[in-house]
Amino acid sequence: MTIVYVPGDSAARSVGSDAVADSIALEALTRGLDIQIIRNGSRGALWLETLVEVLTDSGRIAYGPVSSSDVTSLFDANFMNGGPHALFQGVTDEIDWLAKQDRITFKRVGIIDPLSILDYEAHGGLVGLRTAIGMTADEIVEQVTQSGLRGRGGAGFPAGIKWRTVLNTSAEKKYICCNADEGDSGTFADRMVMEGDPFMLLEGMTIAGIAVGAVEGVIYIRSEYPDAIAVMNKAIAIASKFGWLGKNVLGSSHEFTIRIRTGGGSYVCGEETAMLESIEGKRGVVRSKPPLPAIEGLFGKPTVINNVLTLATIPAVLADGADAYKARGVGRSVGTQVFQLGGNIARGGIVELAFGITLNALINNFGDGTFTGSPVRAVQIGGPLGAYLPLSSSDISMDYESLLSAGGMLGHGGIVVFDESVDMAIQAKFAMEFCAFESCGKCTPCRLGSTRGAETITKIIDGVDVEGNKRLLLDLCEVMTDGSLCAMGGLTPLPVKSAMLHFPEDFDSRNGGVR
Repeated sequence: MTIVYVPGDSAARSVGSDAVADSIALEALTRGLDIQIIRNGSRGALWLETLVEVLTDSGRIAYGPVSSSDVTSLFDANFMNGGPHALFQGVTDEIDWLAKQDRITFKRVGIIDPLSILDYEAHGGLVGLRTAIGMTADEIVEQVTQSGLRGRGGAGFPAGIKWRTVLNTSAEKKYICCNADEGDSGTFADRMVMEGDPFMLLEGMTIAGIAVGAVEGVIYIRSEYPDAIAVMNKAIAIASKFGWLGKNVLGSSHEFTIRIRTGGGSYVCGEETAMLESIEGKRGVVRSKPPLPAIEGLFGKPTVINNVLTLATIPAVLADGADAYKARGVGRSVGTQVFQLGGNIARGGIVELAFGITLNALINNFGDGTFTGSPVRAVQIGGPLGAYLPLSSSDISMDYESLLSAGGMLGHGGIVVFDESVDMAIQAKFAMEFCAFESCGKCTPCRLGSTRGAETITKIIDGVDVEGNKRLLLDLCEVMTDGSLCAMGGLTPLPVKSAMLHFPEDFDSRNGGVR
C-alpha cells in the first residue's frame, strides 16, 4: 500500500485540497492501485498548496501546487514512486524553504496524522508530559522559567513568572485558559497548530495544569475557525479515551480536563480579561487591573492565560530541557518565533526560526519579495495595531527588544507586506476604523477617539486644513495611548503615528485623496 498525504488544513482546503484528495482516491480506484490517503496538516509553505506528498523508499516526495486537474498526469508520471513531473519538488524535508528553518513548535505540523495518538507518540509526543509527571510542581515551573519562554500572544511576558504567580496562590480551584482568539490580520499559526498538531496543545495545557495545581482547562477559539474547533473537540475525545486527559492523567494521581469555548467574533476578546468575561457568558469587555488574572481570573479564581503557541511549545521545553530551548535566540528573546508571512508576498506561510533573523531575510530569502514583483514599500509587524516600517528598516533584528527600539512590536509574529502602490494615509485611516468597529466601548479614549481619528484622517486625505488636522491627529493619538484601558485603544495610534513618521508624503496636501 502506498501512503499519500494531502493536507486537510483550512488553508489547503481553501485552494482545493479536498477535491485533490477525492481525485487521487478515484484515480487510484480506477487504476486498481492500493493507496491510503492521510489528511495531514499543512507544512506551512502556503505558496505550494495543495502540497501532495508520497511516502517512498527515498522518503516523502512532494508535488505542488497540485490542483485536481493535475491528478491524472501525476499518476501517468508514476508519482506514487516519486516519478518526475512538472510539479515535482523533491524530498519534502530537503525543500530549501523548509530545510533552512529551525522548527520546535511546528516540528510535527504537516508530518503527522493530526488525530493519530500513535503517530503523535512516534514523533516525540507525550515525552514532555511524562517528564512533568515525574517532577514536582516547583521543578516544572522552574524549568519553564529557566527556558526563558515568553508569551507568544503578543505581550512577550515570561511564561514562568505567570505560572509561578498562580502556583503560589491559595485557592480551591485554578484554571488554565488557552487564548486561541487569533484575530490579528496576517496571523494563522494558532489555527495551523490546532488543525495540524492538536495533541501538542493539549499536552502543553496538561503540563501547565500539573505545574500550578489546576484541574480544568478551557480553550477559547474564535468562531471563524470551525475546522480548528472540530479538530480540537475530536482530539480531546481521543485523549480522554486513551487516558491522558481525565481523572488519572497517564495513570498518575493528576487530574485534568479540557473543554472548548467558542468566541462570538469580537477582536477585543483576544485581550485576556475580555476573553474571561466571554468565557463566563458575559459581554466581552475589558476588566480593570488589578487584580491580575493570575490572582483573580476565570470565575474569580487564579488562572494561567497563555496563547496557543506558548502552550504548544511547553512539551518541547520539558522534553528537551530549559537549556536546549534558551540556547537559541538573542538577548532576552530566546528560543524560536513562528513568523507568519502574509500580504503582498510571493511565498507566504510559516517560517519558524530562532529570534534574531533580519526582516530582510524573512521577506526576501523566505518570502521571495512581493507577489506583484514591485518593490516593497512598507511592512506591518504585529497585527493591525502594529507599526508600519519602511524598507530602510529591513535589516532590523526580529526580536522583542530590537523591534521595540525601532518603534514597533513583534506581537504574534505576523508580517504583512505592502508594495509601492500602498497609500499609507489610507492604511492609517483603516487602523482607526478598525478600532472604532472592534472597540468594546468601555473607555472613552478608545470608543470616541478612534471615530474622531478616522474622521480627522479623512479630512487630511480630502485636503482640508492638512497641517492643522495632522497636529490634531497627533494630539488625539497621545490621548488614546495614555488614556485607554487596554491595548485596543492604547496601541491603535502606533500604526497611525508610524505611517505619519515614515511616510509623511502620504499625509501632505492632497487633491481628492490622490497621493
